[in-house]
Amino acid sequence: MASKDSILQGVNVLGRIEPSHSKILTPDALAFLALLHRSFNPTRKALLERRKLRQAELDKGALPDFLPETKHIRDDPTWKGAPPAPGLVDRRVEITGPTDRKMVVNALNADVWTYMADLEDSSAPTWANMINGQVNLYDAVRRQIDFKQGQKEYKLRTDRTLPTLIVRPRGWHLEEKHVTVDGEPMSGSLFDFGLYFYHNAFETIKRGFGPYFYLPKMESHLEARLWNDVFNLAQDYIGMPRGTIRGTVLIETILAAFEMEEIIYELRDHSSGLNCGRWDYIFSVIKKFRQNSNFVLPDRGSVTMTVPFMDAYVKLLIQTCHKRGVHAMGGMAAQIPIKDDPAANEKAMEGVRADKLREVRAGHDGTWVAHPALASIASEVFNKYMPTPNQLFVRREDVEIGANDLLNMNVPGKITEEGIRKNLAIGLGYMEAWIRGVGCVPINYLMEDAATAEVSRSQLWQWVRHGVTTAEGKRVDKALALKLLKEEADKLLAKAPAGNKYHLAAQYFATQVTGEDYADFLTSLLYNEITSPEGAKAAAKL
Repeated sequence: MASKDSILQGVNVLGRIEPSHSKILTPDALAFLALLHRSFNPTRKALLERRKLRQAELDKGALPDFLPETKHIRDDPTWKGAPPAPGLVDRRVEITGPTDRKMVVNALNADVWTYMADLEDSSAPTWANMINGQVNLYDAVRRQIDFKQGQKEYKLRTDRTLPTLIVRPRGWHLEEKHVTVDGEPMSGSLFDFGLYFYHNAFETIKRGFGPYFYLPKMESHLEARLWNDVFNLAQDYIGMPRGTIRGTVLIETILAAFEMEEIIYELRDHSSGLNCGRWDYIFSVIKKFRQNSNFVLPDRGSVTMTVPFMDAYVKLLIQTCHKRGVHAMGGMAAQIPIKDDPAANEKAMEGVRADKLREVRAGHDGTWVAHPALASIASEVFNKYMPTPNQLFVRREDVEIGANDLLNMNVPGKITEEGIRKNLAIGLGYMEAWIRGVGCVPINYLMEDAATAEVSRSQLWQWVRHGVTTAEGKRVDKALALKLLKEEADKLLAKAPAGNKYHLAAQYFATQVTGEDYADFLTSLLYNEITSPEGAKAAAKL
């Protein structure tokens, strides 16, 4: 093996290093990151190029189908995913949220079974957020995360077993520009995974769980194969048995829905199931078929989990997971309590209850909540209808889903001016917060993250592109979109505190709602606004 010094040649940390970061950015950990980057970044970049080629085909009118070259995998009934790992047998309620210290303590104190610590869609990837998130996760694993903020103390509870920790790294498309290897920015995925795994893998085993991950934004089984290769190398490198890591894949792109069995197959020694990432999935449908007028959807509020294409996706995911012996996780309840309006709050909570009831009856093994107050509702429903630790025995052999079902855009509803304005307000509100370094934003009593903002801007782009007419009889064109954007931005600016970023958010948003330019991801579009490398002279050259 090469020496550590030779591996560290060409590694630069461009972000500010505080004293608390020293236990994370150790030479050994950075050498591990460099190894991951040099081993896997070429494949990652090739897979991202493959996405572009696939998009070009879709833009010409091609439609996805189940892959003929992997039919033998789908038709083979004998293979299974890995058995549930310690701490992942019962996952009936999972809470998700960013990795700031207060959130980590509150999530681990919640009455839930697992906590997905999110370095992705609910975190704006400033250097401080990402590296402090690693510090907080390091401390949380070791149960050393208690702290005081003003007069308030935050302490981990000691009266029960804490939820199992699962970490979501960034998707393959995102980079970490504050760390470069051989002149290239690191993959955000490899940076997030590498630091958490290197420092915490053995400690998690010692504490009764393991190095567990949620894997986002994949578009093909080849991207799952890359994760599996990363897992194998990582385990070999630190002397951990292969198959110790677990990864739950978020099926949040329409293309991945056609390759669910193959994705489990690629990760089979490390698979802990699939999850219905509902908002990203809707975003993906609009994004991938944005040039196709047959895929124009009505107002966001009309695209529920019971419309044909979403219902088919859920049923196929559950059937696929249980056929292969792994968990089928439900989606997010994004509601947050409405403290000043009991009637409105009760109506919102009834909506949560109905959604969780739909999931457990469909055969899901667990579900997500964004706020601790919703955990009791989700638990009540799953405890009543799922007395077992999971429902892996619910095979759903009654389900027959084909390509046409996954692509059935028969969605009742209208496109309204109110829907346009809501999308503009959500997009502006989220983007403004993101530029300030906040990735999880309460808007209209819903916890909005990048996925919901993506739905908003993609719908606006699609409606302008195809010149739809609103229920009020107005044609949606570039002029109307920009006019309403200015009006909504002015409303938000009028009540915003000094130092807000609405003007900048509106400038960026204006490029995305005219049916012309379309950024691959909002987070990629905005990333340079929150990137603050100290520069080559101040870089920690290692």
